Amino acid sequence: MLLNRNASGHGLQLKEMEPAAKTLDLVLQPLAVRTASDIDGALHAAMQEKAQAIITMDDPMILSQRVRIAEFGLQQFMPVFGEFRPTTQAGALMNYGPNPIDLWKRAAGFVDRIFKGAKPADLPVEQPTKFELAVADEVIE
Repeated sequence: MLLNRNASGHGLQLKEMEPAAKTLDLVLQPLAVRTASDIDGALHAAMQEKAQAIITMDDPMILSQRVRIAEFGLQQFMPVFGEFRPTTQAGALMNYGPNPIDLWKRAAGFVDRIFKGAKPADLPVEQPTKFELAVADEVIE
């Protein structure tokens, strides 16, 4: 699992994924990077540990390297999975995650309510409700 050590949300995601991985009898190997230049070393560490797949925890830095990560996976015959469709468009096998356009629309609704006088503390916390699965860049909603 390729994650950005600087992204606070990645640690939370990892914590949530570990019990699911155990249930599926999978071993998660976190490959924490801080910069784009750390990615090659992390990918090679995955090879040395005989990883069978790479999961990217997307953020702007990792997403900016999606082509390089997907190409590595293709060269090593190792499937790459991501959270958002750009990872699949770059050559990864598949992605599954919240639909970003739906997230932006919902965020715009919150901004609209705040501009109309709502107090941010009074607004509810919402979870994504629309998810997207793309396999080899074929979207299934």
